[in-house]
Amino acid sequence: MDASGKILWAKHSEMQQANLKTLDPAVLEQAQDGERLSLSVKDMGSCEIYPQTLAHNSNGRFVVACGDGEYIVYTAMALRNKAFGSGLEFVWSTDPSEYAVRESATTIKLFKNFKEVCTLRPDVVMEGIEGGPLVAARAANSLCFYDWETGSLIRRIEIAARHVYWSDSGEMVAITGEDSFYILKYNKEAVENANPAEVTADGVEDAFDVIGEQQENVKTAIWVGDCFIFTTSLNRLNYYVGGEIVTIAHLDRPLYLLGYMPKESRLYLCDKDHNFLSYRLLLSVLEYQTAVMRRDFDTADKVLSTIPRDQRTRVAHFLEKQGFKKQALAVSQDPEHRFELALSLGELQLAYELAVVADSEEKWGQLSQAATLRSELMLAAQCLGRAHDYGGLLLLATSAGSAHLLSKLASDSLASSKNNVAFLSYFLLGNVDKCLDVLISTDRIPEAAFFARTYCPSQINRVVSLWKEKSSNGVIDGQRNVGESLADPQNYENLFSGYTDSLKAEQFLRQLSRLPIPANAHAPTNAQRNILEEMVEAEKSGALVFREDGSAVLGSVTGPRDDFGPTLKNAGKPSDTVERMHLSDAPPSKEQKSALGAIANGVQLPPTTSEPEATILEESRGLSPKTRKRSVSPPDIRRSTSPTQRGADEHTDFTSEHIYSSQTSQMQVPHGPDVVQERARPDIVPASGGPDVVGHVGISQPQVVQDAEGGMHWSDDEQFTDDGDINIEDLNLDEDD
Repeated sequence: MDASGKILWAKHSEMQQANLKTLDPAVLEQAQDGERLSLSVKDMGSCEIYPQTLAHNSNGRFVVACGDGEYIVYTAMALRNKAFGSGLEFVWSTDPSEYAVRESATTIKLFKNFKEVCTLRPDVVMEGIEGGPLVAARAANSLCFYDWETGSLIRRIEIAARHVYWSDSGEMVAITGEDSFYILKYNKEAVENANPAEVTADGVEDAFDVIGEQQENVKTAIWVGDCFIFTTSLNRLNYYVGGEIVTIAHLDRPLYLLGYMPKESRLYLCDKDHNFLSYRLLLSVLEYQTAVMRRDFDTADKVLSTIPRDQRTRVAHFLEKQGFKKQALAVSQDPEHRFELALSLGELQLAYELAVVADSEEKWGQLSQAATLRSELMLAAQCLGRAHDYGGLLLLATSAGSAHLLSKLASDSLASSKNNVAFLSYFLLGNVDKCLDVLISTDRIPEAAFFARTYCPSQINRVVSLWKEKSSNGVIDGQRNVGESLADPQNYENLFSGYTDSLKAEQFLRQLSRLPIPANAHAPTNAQRNILEEMVEAEKSGALVFREDGSAVLGSVTGPRDDFGPTLKNAGKPSDTVERMHLSDAPPSKEQKSALGAIANGVQLPPTTSEPEATILEESRGLSPKTRKRSVSPPDIRRSTSPTQRGADEHTDFTSEHIYSSQTSQMQVPHGPDVVQERARPDIVPASGGPDVVGHVGISQPQVVQDAEGGMHWSDDEQFTDDGDINIEDLNLDEDD
């Protein structure tokens, strides 16, 4: 086929022609890819030889028929004989007036304007010749390129080539082999400027640059711009551009490429029975890809506007392979492709919007991983929730220290029958009642009984009753009921030593679990603690009070109370008022948490004094108003029995000396007086106007670590909004109890 759309073929010696211009444009526009085209066939007459090959020259004016050891050059319009001669093979140059004839395995004759110019005698045994900007001689294991005008060797390449295809510009060349093909770039300037002294026996070394290699068995091929279009032995229609192969169509039978018509943007093929087909391949797409390969982005931007939207996704894939992912994201019309590009570029907000539309668990999982890598924890939590990845949510909630997120995870996982995650979430929250309910609801009654014995002894009787009931239901007549051997504290109190203390310790721990522990505090583990001893000391110090119904309240007692409810003074901060708080009825405020946090860490609250008492104390010790602002660390409730029960015991009379002794009992000094110099020590009372003699003191308690100003630490206020999911400050674990 020539450039104007005229197709010429031979049946035996009869020549026939069809013209693609005779097709109705409307019919051609509606034609489906691979659909057979109806063409009017014109008989052109018979040929004097039996042609084996037919080829038009570059301008389509002449056509050559070669076969039976002869060639004949005809005019394309009327098939008039223009030239003839003997030859095994005939090829055209890019110059329409030049051609070459292989007369034998060792001789090539070059012609221009139908006159012989020179004769080439390569030093190889030729199997064929190839035309184009350079004439090529193919041998078994080498390929030699020669100049048309001088006949000099340009380059010898060691390759077993089958065919050579040149692009229209003459800059690109494809060399096809048995199982692969190579794309090379021809450096015409390097050949023209080559120093004759540097030309070796293999020609000019810089004549060609290898662009790429692909493992494909090429059958027929053409060039359109810088795109190499070809058919394969596997009946695929592909094109190669930018180092990548794009499949146009899968063919159901072997087809042969004829040419490409830019005006219709269609590729034409035929089969062995001369049935003609076409496939749509937009010229604008090829031009865009060619411009990108040449890094001519201005031209590429202009061409992009002419590409239909249904073809832009193909262009986006091409841009992605070339490394232009941002441009690919802007061009692509496929949501799947855009989602992948958004993830790779870190455009998480766009990826989130696309994931909402798709609503796929797979996409939510991918987005959660990307958000976690970029420390977008709020987004990661949302994605993990939508993906129902409860294990990932558990890891995120525990890493962030978010009680709110952990509580939501517990309820959601329980509703989704993810009982392991639900149990662990409730356990980390300290909600042992919910843990027990999870075990019971999953029919893990024995496990629930042991869990209740360890963590919530007040529930033992109920769980043991369920265990007995379950055991009795499975008993067959004559079998022994295992449930009869089960004992509970209600009926066999003698078998449960310390059961009463364990009930009180349970209430004590329930109150402690409601107090948030600062991130900078190193809370001791249960193995490092003696809960019963802590409970007894807290009760003695007045920090813990048990009501008549067995419930416990935690705080500091400041006066006689009818309901044994503690009132708590804002410890560590000057205040003239006393705030009353019932821990069993309402969650602690933010200010109260700071005071109760000391109890959660094993520290006793300082005894509260009224303003006059504090003034008398300071004046009696000679402290100036400046030094009154300094305070000491609170004593340890596990080691100190300072008199803080003055509200509970009306007969106890506390003086300023008692309070002072209680506050300073934590300092560890040798026996005898200790002269303390005035220096910046938070655990020593500074002296004013001379040394301060301190009496005998007891064992000191560990210093409570405070946050340094400006220090780096995890903060919910810094990382999340006030109404966000992660907010440790609003923790109230037993609100439902």
